[in-house]
Amino acid sequence: MATALSEEELDNEDYYSLLNVRREATSEELKAAYRRLCMLYHPDKHRDPELKLQAERLFNLVHQAYEVLSDPQTRAIYDIYGKRGLEMEGWEVVERRRTPAEIREEFERLQREREERRLQQRTNPKGTISVGIDATDLFDRYEEEYEDVSGSGFPQIEINKMHISQSIEAPLTASDTAILSGSLSTQNGNGGGSINFALRRVTSAKGWGELEFGAGDLQGPLFGLKLFRNLTPRCFVTTNCALQFSSRGIRPGLTTVLARNLDKNTVGYLQWRWGIQSAMNTSIVRDTKTSHFTVALQLGIPHSFALISYQHKFQDDDQTRVKGSLKAGFFGTVVEYGAERKISRHSVLGAAVSVGVPQGVSLKVKELEKQRESIATNILQKKQEAEAAVQLMQESVRRIIEAEESRMGLIIVNAWYGKFVNDRSKKSEKVKVIDVTVPLQCLVKDSKLILTEASKAGLPGFYDPCVGEEKNLKVLYQFRGVLHQVMALDSETLRIPKQSHRIDTDG
Repeated sequence: MATALSEEELDNEDYYSLLNVRREATSEELKAAYRRLCMLYHPDKHRDPELKLQAERLFNLVHQAYEVLSDPQTRAIYDIYGKRGLEMEGWEVVERRRTPAEIREEFERLQREREERRLQQRTNPKGTISVGIDATDLFDRYEEEYEDVSGSGFPQIEINKMHISQSIEAPLTASDTAILSGSLSTQNGNGGGSINFALRRVTSAKGWGELEFGAGDLQGPLFGLKLFRNLTPRCFVTTNCALQFSSRGIRPGLTTVLARNLDKNTVGYLQWRWGIQSAMNTSIVRDTKTSHFTVALQLGIPHSFALISYQHKFQDDDQTRVKGSLKAGFFGTVVEYGAERKISRHSVLGAAVSVGVPQGVSLKVKELEKQRESIATNILQKKQEAEAAVQLMQESVRRIIEAEESRMGLIIVNAWYGKFVNDRSKKSEKVKVIDVTVPLQCLVKDSKLILTEASKAGLPGFYDPCVGEEKNLKVLYQFRGVLHQVMALDSETLRIPKQSHRIDTDG
């Protein structure tokens, strides 16, 4: 049973990893680990308001982990069901734990969900279904009565357009990804579809390139090249070149976007588009936890317009959002308002009413099949949390190093965690491996470092830089003035120092 549970590390190992204790840890071991982390993260030790806030969050997380693991009943529930089991009503858990068969059935279900999550993380599937309903007759009807027309007394509401799209990603190597996408659409009785294939390569930590091939029944073959590059930590540029082949000949197109982070939540964009619909566009987008605001201005052929939109995000389990926008240009004026709500684990249902002059009134119903929470966003969040923890460790690490140097003890020279690549792929190594020197030194006690049999991603100051891929921990350390080096698997127990880790200087 213990072997099977260890495979569910994301569900069951978080609290153990956070405290860096064994799954079989005694109450004394738990208490010692808890006290040590409390001393490290106690808010009263930090005067800076930002550091104090970060310390409070980490302190509360450590306290929560200790409360669960120090109580035999909650610890037993956590070991079997993970964090989700702690959210169940007590009588439900007791009922489900009555027989070994029930426990086995629950574990198998969790294991299937685990495999589904892994598949979604690897393939990143996403799609949308959008339906447009023309409801103009509800608001703008003829005054005349047509008695000879059957049903003329009822407003005429019809579906005038529909769009379905789907895409899937397939990682080929550490730096190459294939993307397959397709779409079907119909409007006012005319329909068509297209299919696209793209190959993306990450050339460095600052940029990537993408080749795209496409075809459809409404448009001819398409060949495109897209390039992305970070110019500075706060500024990036994207260029997209395309050749559209049709019965009228080859139609080239070029789009360039320059973006800059104005502050933590605000990005400004400048876009220049040349080709079929040439235009210049500038926009400012502000996205926070509770709102999303956009203002844009475009000058172009055939469309020039000004746009302002706002979306409010409710902080509930259903992820409810309400939105409204105003768009005015040479084509007229359109006011749109609507809402969307999560209806299942991967689906969102939304509806919007569009009122325009001269287009009339229409109702849009959209169902979005959501991918699992964006891996990139999750990694960024975990990275920020890890950086905050490292910042709080600095003073403790300084004292630990001073104590270890005085006795010629254990000094962590360098430590890296993540997926290590061969010499031919070093360009992508920066985005796969993170520096964990400070977090490891912080765990040194009495010239010893012991890491338990659990994923290292849960340790304070760590995060997972490559979700779903195999990871290792590489440590270069000094003990008694001699360099040592070791490479350990992610879930492998690690004890240092060891004589076998010593670097042979004679060689």
